[in-house]
Amino acid sequence: MNRMIPTVDVFLSKGKKSMNNLNSNKKKLSPELGKELLRVLKARFEKNMNRHKGLEWAKVQAKLEATPEKLWSLDEMERTGGEPDVVGYDKKTGENIFYDCSAESPKGRRSVCYDREALESRKEHRPKNSAIDMAAGMGIELLMEEQYRELQQLGQFDTKTSSWVKTPADIRELGGALFCDRRYDTVFLYHNGAESYYAARAFRGSLRV
Repeated sequence: MNRMIPTVDVFLSKGKKSMNNLNSNKKKLSPELGKELLRVLKARFEKNMNRHKGLEWAKVQAKLEATPEKLWSLDEMERTGGEPDVVGYDKKTGENIFYDCSAESPKGRRSVCYDREALESRKEHRPKNSAIDMAAGMGIELLMEEQYRELQQLGQFDTKTSSWVKTPADIRELGGALFCDRRYDTVFLYHNGAESYYAARAFRGSLRV
């Protein structure tokens, strides 16, 4: 999909309305955009069959067409550079699992601290947004460490960047937050103050459909 990846500023300029309507099921793409996104997702699905062996695109598409709000969330993932793709299927719930599969941490979500509390704790040089708030506005969840490591089994990701991951409450209560990357063919887990932010760090999300 040849759409420019926006900066965080552009993402925010769309207004706070989407953040306030997180639980609304009225989020939906126009027929034209929906058709184009499905085309992009299908092409990616067929190009990377190692990520979802045994799954059929036709069944995935049928679920997406039946849940327009999920298609909208996938478009947000795509629009901000995540290149979402199916990475699994939950037999218990019958849901397809999408992760951001861009080679590096999504460009349209970088330079964000971990959460709203961290953002508001900064007295100066605040980032424009936080990973938790941004994910909520998109209707997705940050990857947990285990999910991040699962993704890394499907390829090599974040070899030049890093991604915030969902942080356990006890660590967050002490002021920290976790992030991961891949260096020396090894996946590493690190910590930072939750208020920190970097031009090479964004976050990866998951979505169940």
